[in-house]
Amino acid sequence: MKTTTNLKFIAMASIMFLLNFSVFAQNEAERPKYLSVTTMHWNMDKDDFSMDAWKAIEKEYLQKVVSKNQYIISASYYTHLFSPDNSEVLYVQTYPSWEAMEKAAERAEELAKQAWPDETARGKFFKNRDSYMAIYHSDEIYAPIDGAKLIPQDNTKDLVLYVRKTHFTFPEDGSQKEFNEMRAENFAKVLSKNEYIKGYYPNVHAWGSDKTEFIEAFFVDSMCDMEKMFDKNSELIDQAWPGDTGKQRGKKWGKYFTGIHGDAAYTLVAELSK
Repeated sequence: MKTTTNLKFIAMASIMFLLNFSVFAQNEAERPKYLSVTTMHWNMDKDDFSMDAWKAIEKEYLQKVVSKNQYIISASYYTHLFSPDNSEVLYVQTYPSWEAMEKAAERAEELAKQAWPDETARGKFFKNRDSYMAIYHSDEIYAPIDGAKLIPQDNTKDLVLYVRKTHFTFPEDGSQKEFNEMRAENFAKVLSKNEYIKGYYPNVHAWGSDKTEFIEAFFVDSMCDMEKMFDKNSELIDQAWPGDTGKQRGKKWGKYFTGIHGDAAYTLVAELSK
C-alpha cells in the first residue's frame, strides 16, 4: 500500500475519539454499548487440525448457544490475513450494556447444559472445541462510538476486516468542539462517500491495557479493494480540503495523536456470525 496515502488517511480517519457524538444525524440507537475482543491462537500442535471440522463445531455452538443468548447482540470470528502473528483468531461479541456481559456468560452456561444435557457428551464436545486453540488468550473491551457506516444485516460474504489502531495524546489545548466539527466533516465528505467501505466502526478504550487506544474497523470486499479504499479516501480528501486548507487542517488534529499506529487485516467468517 502507498505510504503517503496511508499517512494522509491516518490523520483524517483518526479524528473521531471524544465521547460526545451527538453531532451525527445517523440513527444508531440500536448499536451496542460495548464490545469484547478476545484474541486467541490456533493450536499449532494439533495433528488432526481441520478448518472444516472447526467451522462445523463452531457452527453447532453458534446455533445452540450464541444465537439463543439474548444478552449478546452480535458475535463474529476473524482469522488472520496480515498481522504480527499468523496464529491469531479474533472473537468479537457486542452487548447492549456492561451488565449484559456478565449475564451473557451465565446464560451461555445454561444454554450449553440444555444443548448437551449429558455431562459426558458436553465435556467431550467442549474438549474437542478447545483443542483447536492454544491455552493463552487476551481480552479487551471497547466502547463503540457514533459515526459508523453499518454493514447490511443480510451480508453473507467473508469480508476483509482492516483494523487501524492509533493512540491519543490528550493535549491540554485541545477542544471537544474542534474535534466534533472535524470528525463530522470527515464522515460526511470522506467515509460516507467511499463506495469501497462496506462498513466502518470506530471504537474507544473501555477496559484493558491501554486507555489511549482508538480502534477503527473497516470492512471491504477484498484486499484489492482495501488499496482502492485508500486511494479513494485520498481523492475525496483532496476534493474536500484542497491545497493549504488540508495542511492547516492537519496541524489542528496532529497534536491529538502520537503519530504511531498499527495495521492488521483479518477475514470475517460470515457463516459463524450472529
